[in-house]
Amino acid sequence: MSEQLQFSEPVEGTVNVAAGEAAKAAGMARIGHLDPEWSARCDKAIREMAKRGTVFQASDLIAEGLVDEPPHPNCWGARFGAASRAGVIEPAGIAQSKRTTVHRSLCRAWQGTAEYRNGNAA
Repeated sequence: MSEQLQFSEPVEGTVNVAAGEAAKAAGMARIGHLDPEWSARCDKAIREMAKRGTVFQASDLIAEGLVDEPPHPNCWGARFGAASRAGVIEPAGIAQSKRTTVHRSLCRAWQGTAEYRNGNAA
C-alpha cells in the first residue's frame, strides 16, 4: 500500500497560541485546587530536590519518599509550573519517565536554579 497520508487544512480558529496558553493556565488552576494539602507537600518536595542541585522528575519525589501520588496525574504539571515561575526550578531537558503508570513516556526533567540553591530566590 503506497497511499500518502493527507493532512487537512486547520479548521478556522483551531490554531491560536494565546487561546491555548489561556486554556492551559485555566486547567492548571482548576487541577491545583483538588487537594491543597497534597499541593503543599509537593511544593515542599520540589524545593527539597531543587536544593540538591541534581536533575529530577516527578517520580524522584515519590522514590525519595517526599510526597505520595497526587489526586490526579495532571497535578504534577501545576506544581512544577508554579515552582518554575517562582524561580525555584528550571527545565533540564527531557527524559523517559521512571513511573510505570505512564509507560516510560517522555517527561520534563528539572533542576534547582542556581539562584535558589544559593538562597537568592523564592
